[in-house]
Amino acid sequence: MTRPDPPAVVRARLLLTGLFTLAGITFASWLARLPTVRDLLDLGTADLGLLLLVGSVGSLLTVTTSGMLLERWGSRRVLLVSTFVLAAALVLLGTGPTVGSVALLAAGIFLNGVAVALGNVAINVESARVERALGRTVIPQFHAAFSVGAVVGSGLGALASAGGVPVAVQLPATAALMVVWRLASLPRVVLPASAAETAERSVGRPLPADATASRARRGVRRVGAALGAWRERRTLLVGVVVLAAAFSEGAANNWLSLAVVDGFGTSEAVGGAALGLFVASMTAVRLLGTRLLDRYGRVAVLRASGASSVVGLLLFGFAPTFALAAAGVVLWGVGAALAVPIGIAAASDDPVRAAGRVAVVSAFASMASLVAPPVLGLAAESVGARHALTLIVVAMVLSVVVAPAVARDATAPGGAPARPADAPAAPAGRPAAAPADGDLEGLVRSRRHHVLPGGRRRARRAAGRPPVRGAAR
Repeated sequence: MTRPDPPAVVRARLLLTGLFTLAGITFASWLARLPTVRDLLDLGTADLGLLLLVGSVGSLLTVTTSGMLLERWGSRRVLLVSTFVLAAALVLLGTGPTVGSVALLAAGIFLNGVAVALGNVAINVESARVERALGRTVIPQFHAAFSVGAVVGSGLGALASAGGVPVAVQLPATAALMVVWRLASLPRVVLPASAAETAERSVGRPLPADATASRARRGVRRVGAALGAWRERRTLLVGVVVLAAAFSEGAANNWLSLAVVDGFGTSEAVGGAALGLFVASMTAVRLLGTRLLDRYGRVAVLRASGASSVVGLLLFGFAPTFALAAAGVVLWGVGAALAVPIGIAAASDDPVRAAGRVAVVSAFASMASLVAPPVLGLAAESVGARHALTLIVVAMVLSVVVAPAVARDATAPGGAPARPADAPAAPAGRPAAAPADGDLEGLVRSRRHHVLPGGRRRARRAAGRPPVRGAAR
C-alpha cells in the first residue's frame, strides 16, 4: 500500500512548481517585448544580438560561482538575493529603452543573466531534493511548469504590446509580481537537509571551543567540493548532455520561426505557430515523461530522446512539404523535452555534492547559449536557417554516445542503490532492493517498512533466543 507523501514535501513541491512557472513568465514576458525594445532604441538585428550576448556572459560568469554560493549560503538565501537582482534587472530593462539609454538596457540584460542563472541553480537543486524525498521521478514536471509559464509570459507580453502598454510599465509590474510571489514562497519551499547531508557535514565535529575554526574548515571544504565538481569525469559528461539539450532547445526558440518563414515562404504567424507546436510537444512529454523514466530508466529514455531529435531535425531540414516539416518539429520537441531534467537529476544523485554539480552542468547550458547564436547564424548565412538547424544533429549524436553517464550514481550517500545500466525502479508494491553498504538511513527505513512475515522469529532463532509467542508466521 502506498504511503501518503509528507505534508512538508507536498507543500514544497507545490511552491517549487509555482517558482518554475514564475521563472517562465518573467523570462518570456521580457523576450516578447524585444521588437518594441529594438524599435525604441533604433537597433539593428546585429546590435540587438550583441546586447543579448551580454546576458549570456553574465549567466556564464554566475554559474561558475553559484555552486560555491549555494554551498555557503544555502538555497533560501541564494533565491532571496537573486529575487532582488532580477527585480532590478526588469526595472532597467523597462527603463533603458524608454529613456533611450543602451547602457541601461545592457546593464539590465547583464543583471538578468546573473539573476536567472543564480536562481535556476537553486531551484534545480531543490527540485532534486523534492524528488529524493518523494522517492519517484518528478523533476520533468517542474520543467514542464517552466514551459507553461513561458507560454503565459509570451501571451502577457503580446497582450501588453497589443494594448499599447509601455515596457516601462509592464516590466516593473512583472518585477513587483515576481518579488511578492517569491517572498511568499521562500519560507516553506526549501526542505531541510537530508540525513545523508547532515551526517556528512557533522563528521569530525570538534569541541565547542573550536566551533569557529570548525565552521571555517567546513566552509572551505564545501567550497572545495563545489570546485572539485569541475574535475569529475561523470559530471563533465552529464554537462555535455545538458549542453546538447540546451543547444537544441535554444536553437528552436531563436531560429525555428525564422526557418519556417524563410524555408517555406509562410507568414510570421505560421512561423510562430510552428514554435508553439515545438513548445507544446515538449511540455506534454515533460508532464508525462516521469512514468517513462520510472519504467525504463534515464539512459534508455535519453537515447530514445536523442533518436527522436535526430529524426525530427532531419525531417524538418529536408522535408519537401511544410506538413512533413511540422511532423519533424513535433519529433524534435519530443526529443528535446527530457534531456535537461535527466541531466539535472543525474547531477543531483549525491545530495551533499548536488549544488556544485548542478552549477557545473548549468555552466554547460550557458556555454550552449553563448556559442549557438553565432554558429547557427554563420551557417544560416550560407545554407539558410532551415538547413543550418540540422547541425544540431551532431550534438544529439554526441548526447546519445555519452548517455551512460546519466545512470544513477552508485556512490551517492543516502541515495538509491545502483541498478545495472540504470534499470527502472521496482514497481510499486514490490519489496525495494537492499540498501547499499553504509546507507544507515536506508537500512533503518527498510527494516521499519519491509519486515517480511516470520522475519522476527527467524532473527531471534539465529541469535539463540526463543521465539515470541504469537509472532507472525
